[in-house]
Amino acid sequence: MNSDGGDSLMYSLKRIDHVQLAAPPNSEHRARRFFHELLGFQEVEKPVVLQKNGGLWFKINDCELHIGIDQSFIPAKKAHPAFEVENLSALKEHLAAHHVAFIQDEKLPNANRIYVHDPFGNRLEFLEWL
Repeated sequence: MNSDGGDSLMYSLKRIDHVQLAAPPNSEHRARRFFHELLGFQEVEKPVVLQKNGGLWFKINDCELHIGIDQSFIPAKKAHPAFEVENLSALKEHLAAHHVAFIQDEKLPNANRIYVHDPFGNRLEFLEWL
């Protein structure tokens, strides 16, 4: 047993491979416009066997974001991915220039952060550590 009383694990978790957000049917063009054209994510081709499900995959640096189509879509208002940003001020200017609203949040010590909603209402966090 390990120190917390549980059995010793024979595996270890390495990292988060990707984050998936849901979107309504037929919304791939809006996802592409927001995540690729506005935020700069590169679109990654989905495996052929998964393409029939709809949705899109994106990547920026080592962060992968999957947009999955959900027939009974409800946006994630509280749960969210958080993206670390270099030069959050420039991102805020970029969002404002493209008429994308954001909420400034100063509650996290040693960080500047904002919240943005994607075109489907999912919450996204962008933060810069000080």
